[in-house]
Amino acid sequence: MNDIPGNIDFAGLTARRLRPDDLEIICVHRETMFLEAEGDPSKLRLMTEHFRPWLQQRLLDGRYYGFALMDAEQPAAAIGLMSIDWPPHPSHPASDQRGYVLNVFVEPAYRRRGLASALMKLAEAEFAQRSLSFAVLHATKAGKPVYEGLGWSGTAEMAKTL
Repeated sequence: MNDIPGNIDFAGLTARRLRPDDLEIICVHRETMFLEAEGDPSKLRLMTEHFRPWLQQRLLDGRYYGFALMDAEQPAAAIGLMSIDWPPHPSHPASDQRGYVLNVFVEPAYRRRGLASALMKLAEAEFAQRSLSFAVLHATKAGKPVYEGLGWSGTAEMAKTL
């Protein structure tokens, strides 16, 4: 699973797989993403404090994987992926796994170049390589049009903070 598809346009950037030493940039991207979505800064700091050890373990054992788009040694964008246990479902009746997309982030200086779409295409290729035929994500207001443009659609999911 080391191949990066050559048919996706990364706007002159280099795509590479996420590594354990990407921990801090993923944390910064995640917190910034939620901050831009009008999250509460104090809650986001607390979230990151708890996310960091969670992520570290998963980057090390491969349960969290994904890609970064690099401009030389500078990360321009990244996407996180997971294969999650899920009971067989009408959307994937013969599989007990589904793909999960999270932490899609493009640095402000690199936006409006199609990088989020390129990362999503890369994610879809990765899921296919892992024999995952169904994937989900939670979209921010800014990200929703990108995902819809790639054929992703809303579901009937509901949520409640307990």
